[in-house]
Amino acid sequence: MKQYLLSVAMIEGAPARSDDDAQQAFEQVAHLNDELQQAGAWVFAGGLLPASSATVVRADGDGVLVTDGPFTESKEHIGGFWVISADDLDEALRWAAKATHACGEPVEVRPFQEGPEG
Repeated sequence: MKQYLLSVAMIEGAPARSDDDAQQAFEQVAHLNDELQQAGAWVFAGGLLPASSATVVRADGDGVLVTDGPFTESKEHIGGFWVISADDLDEALRWAAKATHACGEPVEVRPFQEGPEG
């Protein structure tokens, strides 16, 4: 099986969800996580703190430069993700369709590169 990253796009400055809407999304995502695990498609998942909490580390000659804030200056950032196993892109897209309904945000699907053994 191939692995796919399902990343949740969060838009900076978008209206905040009500507490009830946020709780409903958490419950729906928990249900999806259970479904992924039961189907054997679950690899790993997690939610991320806002992009403002990011730190960027980059090579700078022989040393490194550490800066606060996200790598890109953008209004859209990854807010969370799933790593799943799926037979093909179509199956990954079916999981992404469930994911976007569960979390209420756009979900990008990207396959992982295959290693030398794959």
